[in-house]
Amino acid sequence: MLTFVFIKFFVMLKKSTLEEVLVSQKKKIKESDLGLSRSLLEELSKVPKQFALIISGIRRCGKSTLLNQFISKYIEDSFLYLNFDSAKLYTFEIDDFQLLDEIIEKSDFKWLIFDEIQIIKAWEVYVRQKIDEGYYVIITGSNASLLSRELGTKLTGRHITKELFPFSYSEFCAFNSLEKSEEALTDYIEHGGFPGYLKERNQDIHTTILDDIVYRDIAVRHNIRDVKSLKHLLIFLATNTGKLISANKLKQVVGLKSTATITEYFNYFEESYLIQLVPKFSYSHKVQLVNPKKVYFIDSGLQSAISASYSQDLGRKLENIVFWELRRQKKTLHYFSENAKECDFVVSDDNKVSNLIQVCHNLSTENEKREINGLLEAMEFFNLEKGFILTLNQEDSITVHGKRIEVVPVYKYF
Repeated sequence: MLTFVFIKFFVMLKKSTLEEVLVSQKKKIKESDLGLSRSLLEELSKVPKQFALIISGIRRCGKSTLLNQFISKYIEDSFLYLNFDSAKLYTFEIDDFQLLDEIIEKSDFKWLIFDEIQIIKAWEVYVRQKIDEGYYVIITGSNASLLSRELGTKLTGRHITKELFPFSYSEFCAFNSLEKSEEALTDYIEHGGFPGYLKERNQDIHTTILDDIVYRDIAVRHNIRDVKSLKHLLIFLATNTGKLISANKLKQVVGLKSTATITEYFNYFEESYLIQLVPKFSYSHKVQLVNPKKVYFIDSGLQSAISASYSQDLGRKLENIVFWELRRQKKTLHYFSENAKECDFVVSDDNKVSNLIQVCHNLSTENEKREINGLLEAMEFFNLEKGFILTLNQEDSITVHGKRIEVVPVYKYF
C-alpha cells in the first residue's frame, strides 16, 4: 500500500523583508504631497499620549495625506509607519509583531503609526501593549466595524476615534480656490470631494475606488460569491439616495431571496463608509427599527459614477450634501414622519433635538405647501420656534402661527 504524506509549507515573514517595507513606506509617505490642510488636523494634536488615536474613513478620502500633514507639523522624523495592506506583508501574523518589536527597540521612535492594522488578527492586544510602554500610537483604517469591534474589547477607554470624509463643501472651495457661491455648490454636487479625483477629473478614479471597496473590502473579506447582486444593490442605493428603503421590499428588486442577506449587505456598505442609513425619529427604539430608513451615499461625484438614473434629481443630491455636512459635525440625525407630513432632518445634540431642516432644490408654488407643512408639523412636535428650509439659491423668511422659518442657500448655511 502506498502512503502519501502531505507536507504543508508555511511562508514565514523575514525580518529583512519587514525592514525593507518600513523604509520604503516611510519614504513614500514623507515624499507624498501635503495637499490641502484638512479641518481635522488640529483636532489630532489634542489626543493625550495614553490614548490610541484612531482615524477611520472611506478609502482614498485622504487619510494618508492627513497623516503626512500631521507628521510634518508635529512629529518630524521620530516615527514608525507601517501599512499592513501590502502584498509583501500578506503572511503577517500575530507572532510577527515580535519582529516588529525588535526593530522598534533598536530605534528611537516615539510615534507608531499603523495603517489598515485591523486585517491582522488580535492587533488590539499589541496596540494596547505599545500604549502601556509609553508610545504614541496612531491607527488608520477604512472599515468602521472591524476597528470598533476590537477597540471595544482590549482598548476600552484607551482610544479616541476621529472620522475623515471626502472634502466638505468648504474644503472643496479651498482646494479649487473658489468663493462660496451657487456655482461652486453646483460644481461640488457634480464632482464630489475625493481628493484624487479632483486633481485629475478622471472618472476612472471613481470606478477604481468603488471596485476596491466592493471586491477587496466586502466581497473577499466576507466571502461573497454573488458579487453581481452585491453591486446591483449598491447601484440601487446610489440611484435612490435620499429615499426610504427597507430590506424586505428590496428582495425582488435586486434578485436576492433573503431579507437577512440584504441587511448584511447594508451593514457591509455602512462599515465601508459607502452609505449611511438614517432611521425615523421616535422615542421608541422598536419603532425606529421596524420603519424604513433613508439612505445617503458618501459622495455625490462617486454617486454619479455608479447611479443608474438619467435624471439630475438635484433636490435629492442637495439633500445628500446637507446630510454629510451635518454628519461631519457629529450630529445625530433622524427623519421625521407623522400625520402624512415629513421633515428631512431632525438634528440632535446630546440626545436633545436642536434643529429641524427641510431641503429642496427650489421652493416653488408646486412644493411650497408640502415643504412648509412638513417642517411646521415637526416644529409643533418638538416645540421648536424656528426651523430651516435649505435651497440651492433662495433666501427668505416665513412666519406661520408665530413660528419662524428661515429659507437659506446651502452654501450660506454651512
